[in-house]
Amino acid sequence: MTVRKNPFAILLAWSVICLVISRADDSRHAKKEEITVSGPGVLWREPSDLASRDLIYGTGGEAHRPRPPFRFEKEDMEGSNPKFTVVDGAGVKWKVKLGLEARPETAASRLVWAVGFFTPEDYLLKDLTVSNLPITLQRGMKRRDPDGTMHNVRLKREAKDEKKLGNWKWDDPALAGRELDGLRVLMAVLNNWDLKDINNAVYEQAGERILMVTDLGASFGSGNRSFPGTKAKDNLAEYTRSRFIIRRNGDAVDFFNPSRPRFVYAVVPSEYFMRVHMQTLGRNIPREHAVWMGKQLAQLSPKQIRDAFRCAGYSPDEVEQFAQTLEKRIAQLTDL
Repeated sequence: MTVRKNPFAILLAWSVICLVISRADDSRHAKKEEITVSGPGVLWREPSDLASRDLIYGTGGEAHRPRPPFRFEKEDMEGSNPKFTVVDGAGVKWKVKLGLEARPETAASRLVWAVGFFTPEDYLLKDLTVSNLPITLQRGMKRRDPDGTMHNVRLKREAKDEKKLGNWKWDDPALAGRELDGLRVLMAVLNNWDLKDINNAVYEQAGERILMVTDLGASFGSGNRSFPGTKAKDNLAEYTRSRFIIRRNGDAVDFFNPSRPRFVYAVVPSEYFMRVHMQTLGRNIPREHAVWMGKQLAQLSPKQIRDAFRCAGYSPDEVEQFAQTLEKRIAQLTDL
């Protein structure tokens, strides 16, 4: 049977073409490789105020929230989502991210910070108007209204008192232990599947080396790189029905996330095998470390959990459904 007469073959061919185009676009806008930093650093710090932390404003608090008016400074071509830098009314620089990752990254950052890990200061604005915004931006042109207003945008503060040293690696032996395993579990809870090392950063703050996961945008979706991309992140239906714990083998636990990519991604072998290898980050985690992370998350109140989604611009119904799914996962961890 010819391709012309076979709808399935046509669909498959079109999917492959779209994937290749998508991968080419990702490569064109990929983050520049950074210097990898190995050795010890502060990955986690016990939060003495966990049960009272403000998940509406997060690590920066209300005092550091963005202050209008906003003025365009420059476009940022790194990554696969449209980004540019603005300066707010207080003279603070912010990295603006548009697109599908803005909401899930904001919610995920609140939860990661709440239990003691480090995150950038970021905020979501439902509406953003920027002066001097060029009409010829290379990316994101379709995401603004005729009057220049953009919706559901994430602003990440560019702090003056920190220096980026490079990136840390998930498999750095110096980081092995309960805290790193707890972070791996937390990524599974959030369904953050894009666990590339270039999404991790090492900063120098007040003489300390602070380790962060700086890109959490691929969260709250299917748990793997999916086609179309709208299934992979910021997708309530996919997050709610996705698998979580897939196996308990003695004193070790395997999680679904990050999961093997669809086989169609084998058309780009480097991408496919990199993500196949990434599966190990959700596998063979000591039970006691998974329970530890569950107990940390269990200290969050229902209001705190819902605040993490409220601040990310979700509707009341979405907030409740995301929160209930998250609470079920927390209960599964504490019951291991």
